Amino acid sequence: MTYTIYVDSPEETEKFALQLASLLQPQDLLTLEGDLGAGKTTFTKGIAKGLGIKRMVNSPTFTILKQYSGNLDLNHFDVYRLEDSEEDIGFDELFSSEAVSVVEWAKFIEEYLPAERLEITITRQSETGRVIVLHPIGERYETVCKELKL
Repeated sequence: MTYTIYVDSPEETEKFALQLASLLQPQDLLTLEGDLGAGKTTFTKGIAKGLGIKRMVNSPTFTILKQYSGNLDLNHFDVYRLEDSEEDIGFDELFSSEAVSVVEWAKFIEEYLPAERLEITITRQSETGRVIVLHPIGERYETVCKELKL
């Protein structure tokens, strides 16, 4: 089953992510797909804010991983640069840490991802409008989506 939400601005994208963050627990994994500029980093900023992270969040494009401390810690991955790579930066250890993990361009590291996760696709509808589709894999993430009341 999938869940869909429509947002009309970056602020609404961030607000929705903030709402989702309130339901997250240690070791939760969110994967983000979408074209460049779709709003993946904006979404992650909302997650970070909801986890109590005060630092500015930006895309870890060149470093692949940025880690933030908050009420719940955040591992923010941008694995775009790992396309066609066999690079394993210790994904198992990072995904089993007490942090929430958000992975942009997760399709490039599919073989390293835990079986259960919340897959999120953000699609541009207009200059500021986006469609956010949540695809929960596993009972934990199905429960999260139901609690969002979409």
